Amino acid sequence: MITISNLTKKYGDKYALDNISFNVKKGEVLGFLGPNGAGKSTTMNIITGYISYTDGSVNIDGYDILENPIEVKKKIGYLPEIPPLYLDMVVWDYLEFVYELKKIKTEDEKSHIQQVIDMVKIDNVKNRKIANLSKGYRQRVGLAGALIGDPEILILDEPTVGLDPKQIIEIRNVIKELGKEKTVILSSHILSEISAVCDRVIIINKGKFVAEDTPKNLSDKLGDNKKMLFRISGDRKKAENILNSFDGISNVTCVSSENDSYDFEFDNAMAAEEKKKMFFAFAENEIPILMQKEIEPSLEDIFLKLTDNTSEKEENTNESDI
Repeated sequence: MITISNLTKKYGDKYALDNISFNVKKGEVLGFLGPNGAGKSTTMNIITGYISYTDGSVNIDGYDILENPIEVKKKIGYLPEIPPLYLDMVVWDYLEFVYELKKIKTEDEKSHIQQVIDMVKIDNVKNRKIANLSKGYRQRVGLAGALIGDPEILILDEPTVGLDPKQIIEIRNVIKELGKEKTVILSSHILSEISAVCDRVIIINKGKFVAEDTPKNLSDKLGDNKKMLFRISGDRKKAENILNSFDGISNVTCVSSENDSYDFEFDNAMAAEEKKKMFFAFAENEIPILMQKEIEPSLEDIFLKLTDNTSEKEENTNESDI
């Protein structure tokens, strides 16, 4: 559906995007993840035709974005980080305006607009001024505008930024429903957002491609970062000393306590034989082990590791150039 090849965007000598490539399949919900300034919005603006690029190519459903911009734009609904709403307009009038602006041709304009309104659940405010709506509802109106014309592809740039937790859940549920019928690219720096909604994740940092996979596969690939959660009953200090005495255990932290039981979290790279010795050590010191479990790396752990590694490599490269 979408093919990005060797995409580069420069502003003077500065690279906003540095030779990134990826594909998006039809019907996929893709999370585009990166810290602020990573190049997410630049990529979104290029795909939608809002800005040009320096090198590479962007192909949407067989159409090159430079050679067939009109055809490409018909296929895309775009919700920028700040929706371009006219606050003095009533919601319905605004959507009629967007309909005319996009030169949409359907059998029944009113029926189409009502269908979009129902889809994003704003029927109760369709006759109200946009200026009088909450930020959450304004975001939904912006999403409705993106859906006018029934585009095959939805590109959402930071769709939940500035919303409260309840509004975030509401918008997230709308995106999940839309993802059942459309190809969606969701750009965000909010890790929980990507985990909750997306089938696949692309991570970029400082304009460079860092990783691409499902959250689970990324977790499996970084399996060397396994953490262990360990609950004991007894002397906290003695338990801490036992854990710290074994090779393969690092970053021991007591994360919670209740009465005389303590939960420890630590990085675990122990061999099987070392694990046996550790259990015997706790038994000899009469400290019962109440629970143990491995903690898979979260998307946040993966994100921090990958982006930190990218920054370190750049710093080393810069130092060698001096």
